Amino acid sequence: MLLSPTRRGARLARLLAVAHLDLWGLPSESAAHIVAELTTNASVHGRVSGRDFRLRLTVREDSRLRIEVTDARGDRLPVATAPDPHAEGGRGLLIVEALADRWGVIPGPVPRKTVWAELDLAP
Repeated sequence: MLLSPTRRGARLARLLAVAHLDLWGLPSESAAHIVAELTTNASVHGRVSGRDFRLRLTVREDSRLRIEVTDARGDRLPVATAPDPHAEGGRGLLIVEALADRWGVIPGPVPRKTVWAELDLAP
């Protein structure tokens, strides 16, 4: 799905992800939080005027849900670091790290990057 790099686009991404996961019969609570954090980051830190971000959900053969968010700011790679304790933001990737079984970043193709997270699905 291509979505506008706005807070509204991030909210719509979360709603659409939950709807798709429910349709597929998959649990959506952790995935919804991960989608919310990654798409908010794409709309705030990965925003380039006139360029959308992409959300992709896939269920892999090895029983993993993969969430990918691609934005147009490949020059700004995310890092999960502890923010100032008094800061209002900066905890999104720490949430992703806590909820996901794995996560990472794939640079390119220029000027893009993809931040991904995987959840192991219970049999």
